[in-house]
Amino acid sequence: MFGSVLIANRGEIALRVARTCRELGIRSIAVYSAADEDSAVVRFADEAVRIGPAAAKASYLYIPAVIEAALKTGAEAVHPGYGFLSEEPDFAEVCASNGLTLIGPPADVIRKLGDKVEARTLMAGTGMPLLPGSLEPVAAADEARRIADGIGYPVILKPAAGGGGKGMQVVSEPGEFAWKYGETTRTALALFGDARVYLERYLNPARHVEIQVLCDTHGNGVHLGERDCSVQRRHQKLVEETPAPGLDPELLAEMGRVAVRSALAAGYVGAGTFEFLVGPDGAFSFMEVNSRIQVEHPVTEMVTGLDLVREQIRIAAGLPLGFSQEDVVRRGCAIECRINAEDPDRDFVPAPGTLTEFVPAGGPFVRVDTHGYAGYRVPGAYDSLLAKLVVWAPDRAQAIARMRRALGEFRISGPGISTTAGFLAELLDHPAFRSAAHSTSLVDEIRSASQAA
Repeated sequence: MFGSVLIANRGEIALRVARTCRELGIRSIAVYSAADEDSAVVRFADEAVRIGPAAAKASYLYIPAVIEAALKTGAEAVHPGYGFLSEEPDFAEVCASNGLTLIGPPADVIRKLGDKVEARTLMAGTGMPLLPGSLEPVAAADEARRIADGIGYPVILKPAAGGGGKGMQVVSEPGEFAWKYGETTRTALALFGDARVYLERYLNPARHVEIQVLCDTHGNGVHLGERDCSVQRRHQKLVEETPAPGLDPELLAEMGRVAVRSALAAGYVGAGTFEFLVGPDGAFSFMEVNSRIQVEHPVTEMVTGLDLVREQIRIAAGLPLGFSQEDVVRRGCAIECRINAEDPDRDFVPAPGTLTEFVPAGGPFVRVDTHGYAGYRVPGAYDSLLAKLVVWAPDRAQAIARMRRALGEFRISGPGISTTAGFLAELLDHPAFRSAAHSTSLVDEIRSASQAA
């Protein structure tokens, strides 16, 4: 086992990793930017190193500064969390060349799965079902239009190097290609440094369901079940739950088997997530692989009793999985709500500021993963996630009731501060969500109804 781990991230996930390190007796090393000097993980970690100014490109995304901090502090391994450098193959290579163990997959696996086009091709070779679309980047709007004419509308344009739902554009009819293709390529280049895009059939309505997998360096792989992530805004998740309500258990079991088979075929190591769309006919299609820990991993932890960060660290240390697929038992239902510092009434624009009041929810079977505290200044330079509110209950109805209670109990205020908590409560009360008849379009439907009222 490692003696020390540098956490190459910030916010709630950095604190989450530091806590597991402390439980394992591992010295934790935090890195922070000038904007995060008063962050919770800086106070909690055994050691903290400032790596640059507020701008992420000069701090959390600046590989030389992160590596220098790891070497300076004697770190043996690096946990990248999610976002930032977590799916950057060059970072994995630099870690390896400096004798540091990256707590994640090897660089070549990150590279081939991080390229969405290459991942689609790889998954097609394993027999994974795919939505109709391109297996190569589309070089021009006219080419994209010809493919779309052949598979039918609507289609969705996606950055080949993208992630987190960023930069995607839905095309509903041929006349939209001229400007939407250009907008997608420009956004892809600006966000990811790669202008390549591909397209696939846009499935709507659809459920967004993902499978959590764990693979070790000894050829073993298991899945820990599914998470339903259908409640989204701008293709980014707001609510996640497990089990996925209203879906056939045999379908979900098959998704798990396919995910593990494909992960092992790709040489995957560590914790990863295979994401799928499930159509109204119950058929599932592959979307992408996330080669990292997910924001929503706590719902899986709540129903399995497993610490996924602990498993990541053990796998990276070369230890075999301590359990088989038959040993994985899921109990009850868990729901996670992402409380972001955003204003839902202004199209979810970020709303940073100083927290004058921050009182997390509590009570039986309630978990809050957060880096917030009264007096903390929420910076505007980074992702707006402020807290993850997670509940467990024996069944979905009780879990929804518990989450509604917990959302109402959570108190957050301060100058300029606005959060998604009230909007999340509205979502949970929606008849479509309550009856598990919702899809990825639920948020848009609620906002349209509100604007028409």
